[in-house]
Amino acid sequence: MITIKDVARLAEVSISTVSRVINDSKPVSPEVRRKVLKIIEETGYKPNDVARSLVTRRSYLIGVIINNLAQSYVADIVRGIEEIGKMYGYDILLCSSYSSKETQEKYLQLLDRKQAEGLFLVGTRFDDDIIDLAKSLNKPCVFFTRDVKEKMNYISIDCNSAIYEITKYLIKEGHKKIAFISDFENRTTIENDKIAGYMKAIEDNGLDYSHVYVVGSGKQRRAYDFGLSIANEHKDFTAVVCSNDEIAIGIMNSFTDSGINVPDDVSIVGFGNIRECRFVRPELTSIGEPYYDVGAVGMRMLIKTIKGDKTQKGLMELPFTIEKRNSVKSLVNEN
Repeated sequence: MITIKDVARLAEVSISTVSRVINDSKPVSPEVRRKVLKIIEETGYKPNDVARSLVTRRSYLIGVIINNLAQSYVADIVRGIEEIGKMYGYDILLCSSYSSKETQEKYLQLLDRKQAEGLFLVGTRFDDDIIDLAKSLNKPCVFFTRDVKEKMNYISIDCNSAIYEITKYLIKEGHKKIAFISDFENRTTIENDKIAGYMKAIEDNGLDYSHVYVVGSGKQRRAYDFGLSIANEHKDFTAVVCSNDEIAIGIMNSFTDSGINVPDDVSIVGFGNIRECRFVRPELTSIGEPYYDVGAVGMRMLIKTIKGDKTQKGLMELPFTIEKRNSVKSLVNEN
């Protein structure tokens, strides 16, 4: 195995000179730099990362804590984090906590011992103690979460405006009785924004019908059971705005099994544009969140903060889209 001593000997320079070239820590003449880099290329020498980090006090490591790897959108976020990290020479250490506070604490301590230079946390919500612990480590930290806390650096979309726009889209399609189905068990700041966006769209367009239902959980099975209950009560809405796609798919399946046709009898829209939206029938209209960009922009924000950019703080808001598919029927010609 080629060592730094071998490179120094072949380049006819000192070990400290080779170290300065590798770590770009102190000035080296262009001629010497070219000579050392040529030897490194010819010999295939690979610096010892542990030794290098001791010298530079840099680990080039970002810790990523994910609450639930099973959620389909998480893969897109991680891909964005990883690809931008590689572009800037950073590696990621991916940790799955399964929403366990104890596990999150363990991983934060592990990442601190590993000298991670920054932290990226992805999850529906994080306990105050976890947020305080992350901040206490004095590392740049970015969150993607549904429950935003004070002084938290986070990536998001304008959920209030997104729900407002998709509700307005249903109104333009002739729907006057539109219900909202909320994930109340996970009532977060973002969930409150969504409900407020729905109510504002109803009010701004002069409609006299509004109703917020509560599923109690975002899981499709729970939403399916809830859908059966409201289908049996013969509710009079013609369209439903769902707080997330999992709820929308569960409701849509229960309506279909109850003999309620989507979209002929009831139109349904979701939020998130997860991959399953394109594989259910009918394909689900949904608000698109740019999950890859969440990871990519968040990682870029994190790295800039590590490098001393003090402007990279607070909210980074990304644009949303409305992905129109087959779960909405126009009633314009019927009204």
